[in-house]
Amino acid sequence: MSGANRIKGKGRLTPARTVRFSFDNQVLTAVEGDTLASALLANGVHLTGRSFKYHRPRGMLSAGPEEPNALMDVGRDAVRRTPNIRATVQEVYDGMRARSQNRWPSLAFDVGGLNNLASPFFAAGFYYKTFMWPKAAWKKIYEPVIRAAAGLGVAPTEPDPDHYANHFAHCDVLVIGGGAAGLSAALAAAHAGAEVILCDEQAETGGAFHHETDAKVDGRPGWEWAQAVTAELRAMDNVRVLTRTTAFGYQAQNHVGLVERVTEHLANPDPSLPRERLWQVRAKRVVIATGAIERHMVFANNDRPGIMLASAARTYLNHFGVAVGAKVGVYTACDSAWNAAFDLKQAGVSVPAIVDVRPDPDPELVARAKELGIEVFAGQAVLDTSGKLRVKSMKVGKSSGGSTRDISIDALIMSAGWTPSVHMYSQSRGKVVWDEASQRFLPGRNVQDCVSVGACNGVDDLREAVADAAKAGHDAAIAAGISAGAAWTAPEAETGTSWAGSMMGSAAGAGTNTTVKAFVDFQNDVTAKDIRLAVREGMHSIEHVKRFTTNGMATDQGKTSNIHGLAIAAEMLDKPLPQVGLTTFRSPYTPVTFGAIVNHSRGDLFDPTRRTPMHGWEEAHGAVFEDVGQWKRAWYYPRAGEDMHEAVNRECRTVREVAGMFDASTLGKIEVVGPDAARFLNLMYTNGWDKLQPGRCKYGIMLREDGFIYDDGVVGRLAEDRFHVTTTTGGAPRVMHHMEDYLQTEFPDLKVWLTSTTEQWAVIAVQGPKAREIIAPLVEGIDLSNDAMPHMSVREGKICGVPTRLFRMSFTGEAGYEVNVPADYGEAVWKALWERAEPLGACAYGTETMHVLRAEKGYIIVGQDTDGTVTPDDAGLNWAVARKKSDFVGIRGMKRPDLVASGRKQLVGLTTKDPNIVLEEGAQIVADPNQTVPMKMIGHVTSAYWSENCGRSIAMGLVIDGRSINGKTLYVPMPDKTIEVEVTDTVFVDKEGVRLNG
Repeated sequence: MSGANRIKGKGRLTPARTVRFSFDNQVLTAVEGDTLASALLANGVHLTGRSFKYHRPRGMLSAGPEEPNALMDVGRDAVRRTPNIRATVQEVYDGMRARSQNRWPSLAFDVGGLNNLASPFFAAGFYYKTFMWPKAAWKKIYEPVIRAAAGLGVAPTEPDPDHYANHFAHCDVLVIGGGAAGLSAALAAAHAGAEVILCDEQAETGGAFHHETDAKVDGRPGWEWAQAVTAELRAMDNVRVLTRTTAFGYQAQNHVGLVERVTEHLANPDPSLPRERLWQVRAKRVVIATGAIERHMVFANNDRPGIMLASAARTYLNHFGVAVGAKVGVYTACDSAWNAAFDLKQAGVSVPAIVDVRPDPDPELVARAKELGIEVFAGQAVLDTSGKLRVKSMKVGKSSGGSTRDISIDALIMSAGWTPSVHMYSQSRGKVVWDEASQRFLPGRNVQDCVSVGACNGVDDLREAVADAAKAGHDAAIAAGISAGAAWTAPEAETGTSWAGSMMGSAAGAGTNTTVKAFVDFQNDVTAKDIRLAVREGMHSIEHVKRFTTNGMATDQGKTSNIHGLAIAAEMLDKPLPQVGLTTFRSPYTPVTFGAIVNHSRGDLFDPTRRTPMHGWEEAHGAVFEDVGQWKRAWYYPRAGEDMHEAVNRECRTVREVAGMFDASTLGKIEVVGPDAARFLNLMYTNGWDKLQPGRCKYGIMLREDGFIYDDGVVGRLAEDRFHVTTTTGGAPRVMHHMEDYLQTEFPDLKVWLTSTTEQWAVIAVQGPKAREIIAPLVEGIDLSNDAMPHMSVREGKICGVPTRLFRMSFTGEAGYEVNVPADYGEAVWKALWERAEPLGACAYGTETMHVLRAEKGYIIVGQDTDGTVTPDDAGLNWAVARKKSDFVGIRGMKRPDLVASGRKQLVGLTTKDPNIVLEEGAQIVADPNQTVPMKMIGHVTSAYWSENCGRSIAMGLVIDGRSINGKTLYVPMPDKTIEVEVTDTVFVDKEGVRLNG
């Protein structure tokens, strides 16, 4: 077999199927099915990287996703590489390139190792204190150095050549975890008739059966049973089995994110296949069967390469056929490590000693050890280890003092017990509870429709775990609404002694010596003394301890470190452990690539591009486009020889003198329907809607709870129970969400239905003195006379034979109509209108002209002339607030003393003393240009344009008490000069408003 540490006859891999890979440019051989970790161990490689802060030599700690040390840069070639891949999860494939990280110039000789010598200066919280003085040095010296040193791995600079997939799925029951409990739950739910998805992060299901060889289920070895059940599930039409798939995030309403590694294990993947697939699953019920994670022992220098978890050593031996060393020591606080020792010994590996901190371990285990010739040290601890790039010996003795003994080893396996993996349960917003009997945190009351089964629920006995999980799977199917199918009878299970032993464990070897490094969190280089220092510094909340020390942060999320850190803090605080609390486990459970998250949304697809029905015509007629949110909008239409300003000036003159056509399809449109539609709008807008007659329109203002303007738009009443609501282009989705949120949570008694129709209607605004002349011959069934259809009216009829909602309204101050037609007919109707408009001398105009024309009339744009702190009164829109209404969203916010006090900024018009100077939007305004710096700013410019129709520049701004200083001169200081401006009202064209009637 491949590798010097392969043991003939052990493991489940096929020896003849070999692959070649490289590690730090050294070509090595592995067996198909190896992980990078098992392949390296098979080749005698224990040193895999350097630690984050101290650059200490590190090797594999685990055999699973909890791995904190062996993080590699893995790739196929110079372009396809990914940093921080866990060697314990990454499967080896032919031609794979792996490189160690966080070292220079080499892994064996790392200059960064000097940090270890300077570690007394890098204790927990050192950055909070060391860099406080001198203050000026932070930006120039400290921050650049820290940023250069921070991080693990080097991010690729080349574009990712691979593609990713995204899949939405619904199921009755989602089972997270493919161990004994997960398989039992999935099979029971499937036999009940439920649609089931089973996911497991490993290449094969089986969970603890990867290392466990003593247990039997249904009369068969556990591994064989697991593979048989998996095959049965795969053969069922109502089941989807996803291996190599990690559940990384449990969101609201049983929405669970999964990432499937589709081709990461293949040497020559089909280019049509995605590299990874993101599954977004919405399940009626979720069964969490995520097992338990073994904890390490905390003792001096417990991080040397060759020191690892007992279950990891057992997995490497029993599944991969690899011995983790030739002379393996054992340090434990529970039973499971004993069985790892027995397996190693029976495989021909020397096991010189088992050190158990418990004074009276199970006599049967002790007898078995003596029978195999393994020396037992009960009631003692490993006090220290030696070795530089790999452990060489362990020092054994009593924690209380006395004689010690050095034992030569080349590997050390350890176990402080098992911690239920409650990460998924915690992400579901469930609160864990302390179980005094077993001294561990377990899932409490479920917040969402989920249930935890097996080891993650504190069930240590295999027989009980299988039975409970089967019942939970069947019950989940019934709860999901499945009535057919019979209950699946759980098989009989026989438990080996190694299955038990999930006690709290011990950090006895850590002692209180502050000069030694006894690591609690390997990934973040957090030691026991760091936890103690944090408590002494006043960090009495476990969340504060976490942030002061970084224990359990980053990708680790406390998988191996959390309970130890909590126990040490509790000891220092002299409190029971549950009173200290538990930190929050956040998603993702394990790191997720940016590729999987971003998925198709990159390059041209980074953000969806939305085009109006008239986009093709506009493009063909030379429109220059701008991005407004996700929309492509015609900005202006330059003619030969025109620059932007000349084109906009021409368009502005033409609209006021003749007419113009504008594509307004991007406006948000919401259909509000139901017998309580008017009542609902009364609550959502400042205006009153009861007296608005069908066929009429009204300008409405929508506020947030705090009384500030949220959005605005024209609302047309089509019938007693139907309104056509328009919103700003950028506000369409948030206004829809805002309305739906209030309808569902605050006003659920109202009989109202909301439908977003933004993309269902194409909107053509025809504005100008000849607007009626342009549309009249094409309109059917609507009387367009001023008497029959005055300003702010809406009628339904036809135009060009197409159904239309025709609004008589204007955002330019000219006579205007907005023609709404089904989107499929938008371009055809536009062309027909253009055939009428062009001979009359009208033009097509874009958003820049629209902005200038509306500013000439003093019409605001929410988000430009408002900034989230503007009330209707500030904007001069008090006339749009109904005085007799007793309630609407924001009414109480509007009445707050600070919102009605003097001294607020108010929207005003501004004209420059030099009419040719156009102000900069956002420029600050002051009352006295000669004051010392920093000046007192009294306002800012919100909109500023050259107005061809006024023959000068115009602007609007928010100025403190602006309406009371009309006619006063203010100043806009700029880098090269100070500009004098005069405060005016906001209307610059047709102050009387007579042009609205043509």
